Amino acid sequence: MMPTAAFSPRGESRAPWDRVLVTGGAGFLGSHLCTRLLDAGAEVDCLDNLSTGRAEKVAHLAGRPGFRFLERDVCEPGCADALRGPYDLVLHLAGPGSPDARPRRPVDVLDTGSLGTRTALAVADRDGARFLLASSPPAGSAAPVGGAPDDADPVRPHGVCAEAVRFAEALVAAHAGAHGSNAGIVRLFSGYGPGMRTDCGGTPGAALGQALAGRPVTVPGDGSRTHPLCYVDDMVDGVLLVAAGRSVRPVDIGGDEEPTAAEIARRVIELTGSDSPLTFVEDTTDEDTRPRPVTGFAREIFGWLPSVTWREGLERTVAALRERPDPLPTATGEPARERSGEWWT
Repeated sequence: MMPTAAFSPRGESRAPWDRVLVTGGAGFLGSHLCTRLLDAGAEVDCLDNLSTGRAEKVAHLAGRPGFRFLERDVCEPGCADALRGPYDLVLHLAGPGSPDARPRRPVDVLDTGSLGTRTALAVADRDGARFLLASSPPAGSAAPVGGAPDDADPVRPHGVCAEAVRFAEALVAAHAGAHGSNAGIVRLFSGYGPGMRTDCGGTPGAALGQALAGRPVTVPGDGSRTHPLCYVDDMVDGVLLVAAGRSVRPVDIGGDEEPTAAEIARRVIELTGSDSPLTFVEDTTDEDTRPRPVTGFAREIFGWLPSVTWREGLERTVAALRERPDPLPTATGEPARERSGEWWT
């Protein structure tokens, strides 16, 4: 089924796709996308090797008609053959969404950006499906003292992550140019909301984890650094609107409000009712390496506008965490799994 201009990502109309593949579907954003697509009438195949995703994120979907979970690595040989489709849309979210959440396996990160993206593109090409790469913001170009620009150094901290992202984007653009594929890129900035991880060091996840555990809530520097937070429902809207188009050009999806780190921390402490003190620590991050979303293209071409304020979004997130706390890690440091393997419904 081809997308229609009448599509509304909030569920007022049926999804313009009959069957969708979501790689990395057991992650934070992936699980929300799977849920929204099912709600809109699409069948969903959710692929995840659970290296950073969690089976319990999609366990609530296991009984729903049209949902299938496949615990497989998108990089492994033969994965494309196991994804029988046919699909109308391939959403490639495999791989963590921020350097803080990425596993300590740099080769796996590079493989996901290269081999994994090739596999997902091949599946989309096979079925004539729309392909959308969920990417991270590009690194900044600040130059360290006495060195080359930071984004030109592949062995810098988080260099592996940046190179994997850069290669994946270049591969998608080259593939679209060489083969005429209906492929696009969406760059996602600081998503948060119910189901987010609180153990990966990001904002506001780290503050939420600290406050709920009664530990000091740490704020880098003087707390004045700002963060363009985007609530997950708004982010899902943006991804699906871009997916329903034919744009090849990367599209930024991120919040239009930028609260400071101190404001976020204080709001988290207030909402959780925590006795955690606010503690200022050394800020080791270069401000220039944190890009901000430029959302004009998303607004003008796709009609996307965030609708949830950061204060309201944090309130919803805290309420969800209280109802269903983030799973505690096991003795090996990995989160406990509720289900694994392959589910058909």
